[in-house]
Amino acid sequence: MTNELSIQHVAVEYDEKLKADLFFGTILGLPRIKTMMLPKELSHAIFGIAASVAIEIYGNDRARFEVFICKTRRGFTYDHICVEVPDKDEFITQCEKHGLKPFVVEKDGKQLWFVRDFAGYLFEIK
Repeated sequence: MTNELSIQHVAVEYDEKLKADLFFGTILGLPRIKTMMLPKELSHAIFGIAASVAIEIYGNDRARFEVFICKTRRGFTYDHICVEVPDKDEFITQCEKHGLKPFVVEKDGKQLWFVRDFAGYLFEIK
């Protein structure tokens, strides 16, 4: 399974959009692909944070970053890593076998799968 794993995007928090533009756009040279707002309800369902938040997405065909623009870091954060696994059912089985609890969130009729690892990091599973 390890040889087939790929990272879909990395999400980080920045306190200012201008700083994000400077680092991801200017320094790393990644174009801004999209700007969006994550609604409060979806934010709460996924991250446990009942607040809407702006997201700047930067990337190219090899790398993508979701930059959550928020003023203060909290106990819960928007940080997460999205990975694509070759067999989602097998991945979920292995998580449960080792005491992890994958969970699903509905968005626009689609199921989004997540799991927190043993250190508490949030992984989105594709």
